[in-house]
Amino acid sequence: MTVSTTAPSPAPAGEGRAVGKNSPGAARGKSRRPGRIRRIGLPYLLLLPALVLELLVHLVPMVMGVVMSFKELTQFYIRDWNSAPWTGLDNFKVAVDFDAPVGQALLHSFFVTCLFTVLSVGLCWAIGTAAAVFMQETFKGRGILRALFLIPYALPVYAAVITWVFMFQHDNGLINHVLHDQLGVTDKPSFWLIGDNSFYALLTVSVWKGWPFAFLIVMAGLQNIPKEMYEAASLDGAGLWQQLRRITLPSLRPVNQVLVLVLFLWTFNDFNTPYVMFGKAAPEAADIISVHIYQSSFVTWNFGSGSAMSVLLLLFLLVVTGVYLALTSRGRKTSDV
Repeated sequence: MTVSTTAPSPAPAGEGRAVGKNSPGAARGKSRRPGRIRRIGLPYLLLLPALVLELLVHLVPMVMGVVMSFKELTQFYIRDWNSAPWTGLDNFKVAVDFDAPVGQALLHSFFVTCLFTVLSVGLCWAIGTAAAVFMQETFKGRGILRALFLIPYALPVYAAVITWVFMFQHDNGLINHVLHDQLGVTDKPSFWLIGDNSFYALLTVSVWKGWPFAFLIVMAGLQNIPKEMYEAASLDGAGLWQQLRRITLPSLRPVNQVLVLVLFLWTFNDFNTPYVMFGKAAPEAADIISVHIYQSSFVTWNFGSGSAMSVLLLLFLLVVTGVYLALTSRGRKTSDV
């Protein structure tokens, strides 16, 4: 029996060798690379129109406002505002000179806005949180009640505020009809859109249209709290108030930190509500800083002074936001430790 000793035939040239630069595998790798680049760059390409619009709508006017704050831009230079002379920091000095009428009026408006913002944000958060906790329980008609709660947030601002203006009318408004004619709470019909009562009228409208947003955010945050925690707490004898203080509020801390900041910025910068309620000339008790800056710019035609006030407002909000984020982040780190 013979054993074949024939050697296997050698492989053709090029087979079994390492893939070279010009091999089909390398070509396929090169073809994959542009496709990968296109996939990575596609999201940025889709974001490009939004970024361009953001620059045009927000950043460009902001830069122009900063430039205008250093100019003496009055009604004499409206036709060609580039020809307005540079004033340096004069507009800012006038705005912060609290011994002069302009500075005193701005300081008064700032204090009114701070008080209005604190009360509005606090009431919006309290009412929204209470409503969200109440709506966690299952009962008949809960879905309809949730939809009703969100109506003030869904309504257009102008339509809602104009309706409130009619309700606050002195002679035939619903508020005076209920308080004076039906309940007899007041001795005579009150003026709600002028005088000191204008502050309470503005606060009422702000809370009415702002608390549904707090309700929506808190209700979403409550969905992330496990029900087992409440069951365990109830077995240990914890009541509703103890569960709220020990479980609900600590668990909602990250949500509330963002919610309070957003409500603060929205309320402090709110222009539509006071403008629709009071027009160009807001009462002294409801002289919100956004309307005050509008009056300084578009009523007195001193755009340089109004721009300087806007820049000061922007700096104030940036400082407050930075301090708030620093304090809340430090408190969050401390609680985690």
